[in-house]
Amino acid sequence: MLWRDGAVVPGTTAPLDLADRGLTLGDGLFDTALALGGRVAFEDAHVARLVAAADTLDIPADPERIRQAMRALARQATGEDGRLAIRTTLTRGSGPRGLKPPDAPSPTLFAIAAPSARSTAFAPLRLWPTSIARNDTSPAARLKTLGYLDAVLAARDAAAAGFDEALFRNTRGFVACAGTGNLFALIGGTLVTPPPADGVLAGITRAEVLGVAAESGLRAEERSLGLSELRGAEAVFLTNSLRLLAPVTAIGDTALDSAGHPAVARLMAALRTRVARACGVAEDRVA
Repeated sequence: MLWRDGAVVPGTTAPLDLADRGLTLGDGLFDTALALGGRVAFEDAHVARLVAAADTLDIPADPERIRQAMRALARQATGEDGRLAIRTTLTRGSGPRGLKPPDAPSPTLFAIAAPSARSTAFAPLRLWPTSIARNDTSPAARLKTLGYLDAVLAARDAAAAGFDEALFRNTRGFVACAGTGNLFALIGGTLVTPPPADGVLAGITRAEVLGVAAESGLRAEERSLGLSELRGAEAVFLTNSLRLLAPVTAIGDTALDSAGHPAVARLMAALRTRVARACGVAEDRVA
C-alpha cells in the first residue's frame, strides 16, 4: 500500500519527478515503524525523530502530515493478524543540477506499508563482522538517511557467509551498529550500548530498551565497545522497530547463548508490554 498526497492506494507505484534529489543524490530521510491493531507503535517518537532529522538537514517537515501518512496506513492493519511495516520517506524534492540545496525546497513525502511477519519479532540472529567501516565522522551516521549502500553491500556479504545481519565498526575500530539496528551487550550485569558519537543512529526501540532497563534490574550505560569485548559479553542483542529485540547467537565464529540469558528474557517481556500498550492490543499479538 502507498500513501501519497493524502490518499491510500494499492501497490507502490506513483508518479515521481526524476529530478527528485532523494532519487538522484539520496538527499532525504526515512523512518520504519511497526503498526499493530490499526496503531503505530511509539508513534510520537517516530514522528519527532523524523522531524528533528529533517530540521538538521534544513528539509521542511510537517509533523501532522507525517502523522497523517503513518496513521492512514496503520488503519489498514486490522484483524487478528493485522501487522504492518510502515516506511515513511521524506526527500528535499526536485531541484536544479548540482549539489547545493535549493533555496526554497519543495519536499516530497510518501509512505508505504507491507505485511510484517510476527515471527520476525524477538527472533534470534547471527552477526557477520563486516570490513566496511561506519563513518562516525559523518553527521549522516546519526540520521536515517536514504544513503544505505554500505549497509546493502554488507548485507550481501553477510548473507553470502550464511549470516543474518552485518555488524559495523567505526573508523576507530569500535562497534557501531548492525545493518538495520542498534546493538546492546550485557557485561558484568550492566547493559551497554554504543553512543551516538560512535556513528550510531539513536533508534526508537533502543530508547525503549534503555527505558525499561532499570525495571528489569539492569544498569544501562552508553560507551564505546571493542569487538573483542562484544564477543566476550554474557549476552548480545539487536533492536529495531520490526525485530524489536533479537538475541544474537553468534558473532562470526563466536557462539553466544543470548537467547537463554534471564536478563534478555526480562527485557523482551518488558518491551512486549510497552509495544502492546502503545498499540492497544493484547501482548500475545506482539509476538
